[in-house]
Amino acid sequence: MIKVFNTLTRKKEEFEPLEDRKVKMFVCGPTVYDYSHLGHARTYSVYDTVAKWLRFKGFDVTFVMNITDVDDKIIKRAKEQNKDPIELAREFEKIFHEDMKTLSIDSINIFARASEHIVEIIDQIRRLIERGYAYVTSTGIYYDITKFDDYGKLSHQNPEELKKHRIEPDPTKKHTQDFSLWKVTSEPKPKWNLEIELELPKEQIDYILGKGSEKFVQLSDNKIKITIPGRPGWHIEDTAIAEKYLGQQYDIHGGGEDLIFPHHEAEIAQMESVSGKKPFVKYWIHTSFLMIRKQKMAKSLRNFMTIKEVVKRWDPEVLRLFFASTHYRTQINYDEKNLEQAKTNLEKLYNTLRLIKETKEGEDGALKLEELEKKFEAAMDDDFNTPEALKILFQISTEINKYLSENKPSKEAKEKMEKILRRFGNVLGILRKDVKIEELPPEIMELIRQRENLRKVGKFEEADKIRKELKEKFGIILEDTPKGTRWRKI
Repeated sequence: MIKVFNTLTRKKEEFEPLEDRKVKMFVCGPTVYDYSHLGHARTYSVYDTVAKWLRFKGFDVTFVMNITDVDDKIIKRAKEQNKDPIELAREFEKIFHEDMKTLSIDSINIFARASEHIVEIIDQIRRLIERGYAYVTSTGIYYDITKFDDYGKLSHQNPEELKKHRIEPDPTKKHTQDFSLWKVTSEPKPKWNLEIELELPKEQIDYILGKGSEKFVQLSDNKIKITIPGRPGWHIEDTAIAEKYLGQQYDIHGGGEDLIFPHHEAEIAQMESVSGKKPFVKYWIHTSFLMIRKQKMAKSLRNFMTIKEVVKRWDPEVLRLFFASTHYRTQINYDEKNLEQAKTNLEKLYNTLRLIKETKEGEDGALKLEELEKKFEAAMDDDFNTPEALKILFQISTEINKYLSENKPSKEAKEKMEKILRRFGNVLGILRKDVKIEELPPEIMELIRQRENLRKVGKFEEADKIRKELKEKFGIILEDTPKGTRWRKI
């Protein structure tokens, strides 16, 4: 049984999807106005692993990620570069997809752009107004948080605590904490016409007309036509997209822990108000921050490293192993030493795959790894505990190395050992590359032979000097086994 830590209840819960063996999953995607940084890589790697593990366990997963291509930050950056905002968004969206491919984040079924779901967004806004949860002013349309009794339940804050957070100042709003669903904008692009006809109670009509604007036309005592050129707010984009592809209730919603409030809190208010169903999402999963110099890595703090920059220096699989070495709910510290260790650990696993391939076939049966396989599954089932799962994976690798030093496995046995490493590695985004039987240069092979001869005649001190030279000059590690000396690269 899989257990998941649910931010909503603040405890681990048994994972039971709303529909048997079907999992609907939504993760907040990037705002595409700049290069994605290593913090994004960590977050999206986590949810890629979650989706892959659920599929490993036999669930049919539909994984949706939105692309925020309509946003103040995009418009500001486009002005700075004298570009069309949507054109700028497309450029960075393309780079984002390239980054995801580089990192083997390939479990997402649907990428949905906000700009291509304006119809769904407007329809959801219309229903919120009709149900009395939203109101119209001359500056836009806002959600009235006082109408939703559960506002604050995800972040576990009461209304007084919520007032401490940063808010959008606007004298036309009923309450300072009310958030925007649709924004009137003077910008030529991006802009759409929100046009809706509503039948509303007279007092609501009077309120809208009282805010005075040519954008409103009264058709009768209780009917009004609203036309607002503008663009959607941030929160409504996600719920409109999620409703289209996953329905009004689904299983998993993910994102960084900085999105709990106000973004995910607002999403709950919007969708539960529209549908009348609770809970909007059964399991809320949030990743902790990637830190650098004791600060959260973020564009706003100008302390970020882009994925493009980092993968020039580090193999993408090194990054995936680095991320997996820390539990997703724990902060992870970016440090070159940590990446060096991840590189070494990854090479150990690949050396095992290489050793499987290089070992001559015989008639020995397969190594029994069932207990370790069960332990790996137990670790992943326990709230996707990748550090513990990695520990088990290295134990499997060690057992295979030991077995191969003493046995000549059959072809089927070799295939089974490789399959175990590959299947578990794939869940973590590693061990996806092919391995080739390498041949060392003749001069290095000669040194290895010289060392073997020295050991045979008992000249161990001289043999150790050669061993040290091979490691320091050529990065070659020698391992003495009952079947002879094996080598591997650091």
